[in-house]
Amino acid sequence: MTAATETPFSPAGMWPVLYAYFDAHNTLDRDAMRRQVEATIAAGARGIVILGLATEVNRLSLDEKYCVIDWAASDIASRVPLAVTVTGDSVDAQVALADYAATRGATGLILQPPSMRDQPESFYFDFFAEVMQRTCLPTGIQNAPEYLGVGLSGQSIVALAGQCPEFRWLKGEGPAVTIRATIDSLRTLGHPLPVFNGRGGQELVDNLRAGCAGLIVAPDTFDWQAAIYEAFAEGDVARAESLYTQLLPAIVFVMQSLDTLTCYGKRIAAWRMGWDVAHDRGVAPTPFGLECARRFAANLGAFADRRQAR
Repeated sequence: MTAATETPFSPAGMWPVLYAYFDAHNTLDRDAMRRQVEATIAAGARGIVILGLATEVNRLSLDEKYCVIDWAASDIASRVPLAVTVTGDSVDAQVALADYAATRGATGLILQPPSMRDQPESFYFDFFAEVMQRTCLPTGIQNAPEYLGVGLSGQSIVALAGQCPEFRWLKGEGPAVTIRATIDSLRTLGHPLPVFNGRGGQELVDNLRAGCAGLIVAPDTFDWQAAIYEAFAEGDVARAESLYTQLLPAIVFVMQSLDTLTCYGKRIAAWRMGWDVAHDRGVAPTPFGLECARRFAANLGAFADRRQAR
């Protein structure tokens, strides 16, 4: 029996997408990966995503991707759903990774487009459709043209939802106004889907006003963002706005680029959870960057365990 049958797939709320931590020998850090899972579940994660942009998936070998899947499934132990971001430049490669995730207990998938950036939109539409038709899990796509260089239009997303019953959720990356237009299109045409945004939590409250089911964000400020989501869900919009106002400078700092996120955002998360980064596969931090990151980490405080408040 897989976690797909043990843990119902009901995507909503705040989901962290885990960082990839490496030890001093440039191998995946087992302890850090485990501690991320425990900290984010304690902070209120409704599900966990792995192998996304924050996981530096482009810097991982296939064996390392398998390792991240195995570790996350083991550490989560069906307490919350697990969604695996699927990459690969051929349909067969993505289906193989999706099948591996399914056998290890994943409950959902998020497909990224192949790395080719010079194809017409119809190419990516057909690619996603074929992968979905060959998978066995609820599937979404990561529609992040600002970060991935390609994406589907709102019209294509609606068409894909109509063609593929496996298409069950959307991970968007765009302004709240754009996300709202997509949500409205899906509803109008009879294909409502849970729609998530990302972008590090920028416009978090307005994304919730727009109708997002939740957000998928990196762990560095996840506990704060989970608290904002719950305040909004409980009708305490003033508290949600107040927390967001306090949090926004840290979001802006780490979201300057993907390199900034995986260099400094990763450190902010680690410091707040109680350890330090041992090795970078991407850009190295600068002294001033570290100074800024430490200030933000200190202002955010230790990572919250929200179970104590329940």
